Amino acid sequence: MTIAAVRTHRLSAPLHTPFVTALRRTTTVDTLVVELIDDDGWSGFGEAPQVWQVTGASIAGAEACVRDVLAPALVGRDADDLVARCGEVQRAVVGNESAKAAMDVALHDLAARRLGVPLVRLLGGTSLRVPTDVTLAAGDAVDLAAAAKQRQAEGFTVLKLKVGIDASGDLDRVRAVRSAVGPGVRIRLDANQGWTPREAVRIIRGIEDAGLDVELVEQPVARWDLDGLAWVSDRVELPILADESVFGVRDLVEVIRRRAADMVNVKLAKCGGLHPARTLLDLAAAHGVGTIVGSMMESPIGIGAAASLVAAYGTTAVSDLDAAWWLAWSPVRGGVRYDGATVVLPDAPGLGVTSVSEAKMQSRG
Repeated sequence: MTIAAVRTHRLSAPLHTPFVTALRRTTTVDTLVVELIDDDGWSGFGEAPQVWQVTGASIAGAEACVRDVLAPALVGRDADDLVARCGEVQRAVVGNESAKAAMDVALHDLAARRLGVPLVRLLGGTSLRVPTDVTLAAGDAVDLAAAAKQRQAEGFTVLKLKVGIDASGDLDRVRAVRSAVGPGVRIRLDANQGWTPREAVRIIRGIEDAGLDVELVEQPVARWDLDGLAWVSDRVELPILADESVFGVRDLVEVIRRRAADMVNVKLAKCGGLHPARTLLDLAAAHGVGTIVGSMMESPIGIGAAASLVAAYGTTAVSDLDAAWWLAWSPVRGGVRYDGATVVLPDAPGLGVTSVSEAKMQSRG
C-alpha cells in the first residue's frame, strides 16, 4: 500500500509552568506535526519540535524540508517497506534531523497502525508503562526546593535539576533540593552547557565532598568542547552524561573514542528518528556507555515515540520523558498519559493518537 499524501500541522500549546534552562526560557510547546496518509486512509503522525537553541530547527524550516524534499521522496512509495523508507528519509537531505525524525516516526506509526499493534510492539517490546524523571526548571534555591517537594508529593522519585545559569550558586541549589526531599529521591543535574570545564570540576567536586548523592551530571560544558568534556570526566567521580554533544552516530563515536562521557542522552529530534536512535543505543551498549532517552519540549506524539523506544529497547537509567507532562492541555487526542512518574502508552494501534487539536494549528497539504 502506497503513501498517498503528506500533511503538516503547525501547533502551539501552552505550558502550565515556564520551562527555564541555561539555554532558554519557554512557556509553550511549538512544533510541526507531520501526518502521512496511505491509500487506505490510515494516518501516521510524527513531530519536529522547534528548539532554536539546541537543534536550530524551526517550524518553518522543518515544514520546508518536509514539503520540498521528504514528502516528494515518499509519496507513491510502499508504506510497508519500513526500513527502506526510513533509509530514504535519512539520505534525502543533510542535517534537518527534526524534520527527518517527524517523518521517521510517522512512518513507524503508520506501519504499526496498519498492523493493528501499538508502536512498542512493532519495535519488539510489550510493556506499556515507562518510568520518567521530572525536570525542575532553573531558579533560586528556595523556589527549587519548593518545586522539588511538590514533585515528590506527586510521586516523582527522580528529579532533574536545571543548573548552569549562575555557577556561583549551583552548589547551594543542589544542597537546598537535597535537604527538601531527603535521601529517598534521586537527583540528577543538567547544566545545559552552562559551565566552563573548571567551573564544572569545582562544582561537581563540591557536590561529591558534601555527600549530596547526585546521580549524574548532564552536559556540563559547551557541546563542541569534547576536550573539555573529557577533562571534566577524568577529574570527577560522578557520571557525566553527554546530550547536546551527541546528535548522531559520528558524534557518539567521537565521544567514545575520547572517553569524553560515561553516558549519552539519545533524542529523536537530535538524531533523526527511531531508526537512527536504535543504532545509537546499540553502539552505546557495545562500548559500555550508559544511556537514557530524552526529549525536547514535545507533544504526546514525540513522547509516545520516545517512550515506546525505551519500553522496547531499555536504557541503563530512568529516561527523561516528562515534556508532555508540562503541557497545560494536550494538543492531541489520544496518545500517552502520565500516571505519577510513569508514562502510560495506549493499548491502541501505533501511537494511539487520533487527531491533533484543530483549535491551535494550521494545516497544510
